[in-house]
Amino acid sequence: MSAPPKTVLTATPAEEDSIRHAVRHADVSLLGPGRVIANAAHVPALVPFLSDPAVSGPIYDLPRPVNADTVAQWVAACEAERQRGEGLLVLTMFDGEVGGYSKFTLWPDRASGELGGAMAAHLQGQGAGMLGMMAGFDFLFDVLGVRLVGLTAALDNHRSARNIDKAGFMRMGEREAVRADGTIRRSIYWEMTRDNWHRLRRGGV
Repeated sequence: MSAPPKTVLTATPAEEDSIRHAVRHADVSLLGPGRVIANAAHVPALVPFLSDPAVSGPIYDLPRPVNADTVAQWVAACEAERQRGEGLLVLTMFDGEVGGYSKFTLWPDRASGELGGAMAAHLQGQGAGMLGMMAGFDFLFDVLGVRLVGLTAALDNHRSARNIDKAGFMRMGEREAVRADGTIRRSIYWEMTRDNWHRLRRGGV
């Protein structure tokens, strides 16, 4: 399960309300073409996408096992998060197939968030993942309004780790991530503040 960042921020009531409103009414087209908020109609396309170990293997918080029932429950839970202003499950759709997903998790009372996701195996290693991550971080800070983002990646997920390092996030040791089945995955942990993100973006990162 996702856990809030190690650094603890406290949002004002107005800031918390603003983040929840931004999540509930988010325009995910700002993330790029083909982006949609996941709903029950996407489950048949999500099941084969998530069944590919190249997609789901490194991700700790996906439903296990992957089947129509577990994926439907996951999509419904993500929609409930959206209605509370605490999360978004965004899909990238190509001709009815899922090319990737982004999972935004928010802690509005802490003005903080997390981003996870994956791309279809045939799209990996072409630079699109890095572009998608950068767009996701911009979205978290500038559209959803958080002040802090925390990220994790499995110790052997070298591609994600390289991209997160390249984006300028600061490594802050390791943390334990809890999978849906209750097992523990040791993860590399990073953080980035909104001020530092804007400073890096102005510098051309």
